[in-house]
Amino acid sequence: MKLTSWNVNGFRAVRKKPEWQWFEENEADVIGIQETKAMPEQIAEEDRHPEGIYSYWLGSTVKKGYSGTAVFSKLKPLSVSYDLPNSEYQGEGRVIHLEFEAFHYFNIYFPNGQAGEERLEYKLGFYDAFLEHAEELRKSKPIVVCGDFNTAHKPVDLARPKPNEGTSGFLPIERAWLDKLVEAGYVDTFRHVNPDAKDKYSWWSYRFNARKNNTGWRIDYFFVSEELKDSIKDAWIEDSQFGSDHCPVWLELDI
Repeated sequence: MKLTSWNVNGFRAVRKKPEWQWFEENEADVIGIQETKAMPEQIAEEDRHPEGIYSYWLGSTVKKGYSGTAVFSKLKPLSVSYDLPNSEYQGEGRVIHLEFEAFHYFNIYFPNGQAGEERLEYKLGFYDAFLEHAEELRKSKPIVVCGDFNTAHKPVDLARPKPNEGTSGFLPIERAWLDKLVEAGYVDTFRHVNPDAKDKYSWWSYRFNARKNNTGWRIDYFFVSEELKDSIKDAWIEDSQFGSDHCPVWLELDI
């Protein structure tokens, strides 16, 4: 089973680019998209519901053209839900949850904390609310969570760790939550498969020729609860794919 995740930085924008051929040629069983920047009704019907694919969309109701997620699945889920149970973290279009026979799947666009202390606190609260929810669901079956986590975990996960130690996305308190996630029994699938990989990133600023120079950050992940650890067949970053300031990340499970 192959799964992929991509922050497209505006679905309607990337849809007009030749790089969207990626979707047409995609062999993934489940595709998670983040930062659609659109309400479902703003998407053309043929894109919103591609023939032969189950698709689910969630837009932001608090700010127009902001956030937003979508999932395309070749497999029919047992159930679908949106947002986190905690009302404080609802409305920004960040979470789509599909229940499959073998696991609970989350596609999430985690908040960015760079707008100031209030948003950083929101981000950290969102992290905790997600983990609490996932742990409750995990009692019934394993967890797969993908998306833009907006935090690089270790120094190896960004090109310039030292200058960014005071920048949201690499703050000690944000990285500590990823430590907490791992301690709770969740596996960073890319690191599991590629423990010594360097210079592998999933996001590059549009400024300073960052992508050309590979001055990037690895902030897009697939984590699985450790019950699925032995099912991890492969995990990789598709850094040859353009069309956004992020690139897709992949996970293959032997399920």
